[in-house]
Amino acid sequence: MATSIDDTKLGHTFRRFEDGDFSWDSMAEKIFVQDTSYKCPTYIQKTPPCQGSCPSGEDIRGWLQIVRGIEKPAAGMTMQEYAFRRSTTANPFPSMMGRVCPAPCQDGCNRNDVDDFVGINSVEQYIGDQAIEAGLTFDDSTPLSGKKVAIIGGGVAGMSAAYQLRKMGHASTIFDDHPALGGMARYGIPGYRVPRDKMDAEIERITNMDGVEVRLNTRVGKDVAVEDLEKEYDAILWALGCKNGRGLFVDNWDETPNAVTAVEFLEAFNRGNMKYTAPKVVCVGGGDTSIDVVSVSRRIGTLADYNENPEDVATGKTTHTEDPENKVPCEVTLTAVLPRDEMMAAEHEVNDALKEGVTILNSVMPVEIITDENGRATGLKVAECTVDGRGIPSPVEGGKEQIIEADLIVSAIGQYGDLNGVEEYGNDRNLIDADQFYQVPGKEGHFVAGDIVRPHLLTTAIGQASIAAESIDHFFKNEVMKKRPKVDKHHFDLLNKLKETELAPVTFKENAEPDLRGTDSHNYAVHNFDDRSEHEIILSSELFLGHFEKVDRYQRTEDVPSADEVLGHFAERMNPLTEDEVIAEAERCMSCGLCFECDNCVIFCPQDAVYKVKKDQSTTGRYVATDYTRCIGCHICADVCPTGYIEMGLGE
Repeated sequence: MATSIDDTKLGHTFRRFEDGDFSWDSMAEKIFVQDTSYKCPTYIQKTPPCQGSCPSGEDIRGWLQIVRGIEKPAAGMTMQEYAFRRSTTANPFPSMMGRVCPAPCQDGCNRNDVDDFVGINSVEQYIGDQAIEAGLTFDDSTPLSGKKVAIIGGGVAGMSAAYQLRKMGHASTIFDDHPALGGMARYGIPGYRVPRDKMDAEIERITNMDGVEVRLNTRVGKDVAVEDLEKEYDAILWALGCKNGRGLFVDNWDETPNAVTAVEFLEAFNRGNMKYTAPKVVCVGGGDTSIDVVSVSRRIGTLADYNENPEDVATGKTTHTEDPENKVPCEVTLTAVLPRDEMMAAEHEVNDALKEGVTILNSVMPVEIITDENGRATGLKVAECTVDGRGIPSPVEGGKEQIIEADLIVSAIGQYGDLNGVEEYGNDRNLIDADQFYQVPGKEGHFVAGDIVRPHLLTTAIGQASIAAESIDHFFKNEVMKKRPKVDKHHFDLLNKLKETELAPVTFKENAEPDLRGTDSHNYAVHNFDDRSEHEIILSSELFLGHFEKVDRYQRTEDVPSADEVLGHFAERMNPLTEDEVIAEAERCMSCGLCFECDNCVIFCPQDAVYKVKKDQSTTGRYVATDYTRCIGCHICADVCPTGYIEMGLGE
């Protein structure tokens, strides 16, 4: 999982100097006698904050550079396939994640300090959709090692782990207690947000890999004993997810029959068992899951003559076998403890829900379930509240209270693991502990990833699975695992790029050269380059932002139904960008921390010391070089480098 940047208060840096500093203090000191300086330009690769903010550690800058045409594909490969290969180094679900990831990468994007973030999600969706259309598959040519891993849970964490392990040569079997793989992505997210044909295509791409097996409708701890798995498999990965929803922290929640969790509600809908719901639905939450509950409720509606117990279908006691035609809209209210602009749900999801006819009450907390003589909820009392730094709400003294009428109350305030049958692996929070390598402490050969570690984003589960797979690989090889890097992982690798383009350094021969001083012309090393990607995230203060003109973001449009149109509206809401728009959006990337071939350093160098590498020796990251017999250390090249790739430090 990539480490987020520590300092998110990034200031504008359109120039290098303060107001009034419009001339050199001494031209002679600054330039003409700089031939005595030992500092010359060196090329420093750093991690851009988009990747630093991505929990799966995707090489976002890399695949944006491929889409825009700066990094050229390998021989015989299209731009689309090359971008897909780079993207899926980290994330095997670009089509899905391009649609539903809340995109912390976009929040971290340095372009926010120029105009607006790069639409990373929209480009990722294009990459994923194009790969599906082209029928691209994953490479499973790595010989099998003979090692097998039991993966418990078929959500994105479990499937990502199976994919990463197979790339390393290890076979796996995915055990899941549902009739289909997908976990919360399938049973928690509605199809109008993630079309099932796209989901199925990306899942099949993994399960079609040789060495990846699947056992559905199989619950470990009930149908299969953990002890048997330990005998049959060389390692076990726990990727159970969190399938239990948390109830509201009010009296008589557990005793109120028509009070259910969002997990139950959404699974009933996504399984196809719930065709309509109660006339009045109240959901408590504020995150994306709660938005899904209220949006689904508005779409499926209710019946004019509704006379059922809505909790029965929500909890799976009964199912709807038919979708009646006489449905009418239902009243849906969402309550959140946070103000509108601080809600955890994506802003566009909140706006969509409002357009679809959902009533949203902010800065209120539930304080009491109102029940009738049969103990059934008829309403939810809420009170004005404030939230402390730990996220815990408390009522405002003397604040307003109100009762919201409800036939069904849905809690969307969190989830925890279902560890029935495997309780010994859980902690007191019904989760599973993990160390920095995603090993289960005290359980040799057991690893863990995904929501069962800590409920979070799908992309977080994908990132954890990648690290867990790497840890399993080390475990199989009896290798000592070292401390994980600060920025973890999937970085652009210059040496691999040089090998791909047949420009790799030759083997160094000891004692072949009598004098190793001044080796910049020799080809047994990558000269004046340092890869700090695992340790440093480049901030906007290190860029020359004045190079970039304001360019409006190419935004995906949405087909969001109005309150009058939402009933029965299950078409996908998000419209993809065209190919031209995708390329134009990728061109807005500032390539923070890596050269994007703007020629500034070559144009502005007063000594003609910085030059473009010959075409037959040039590739990404090796576009320019320095003639150190000409360089006087004036640092102009570093000043005018938009991406912060050049630093004056050679010799330090």
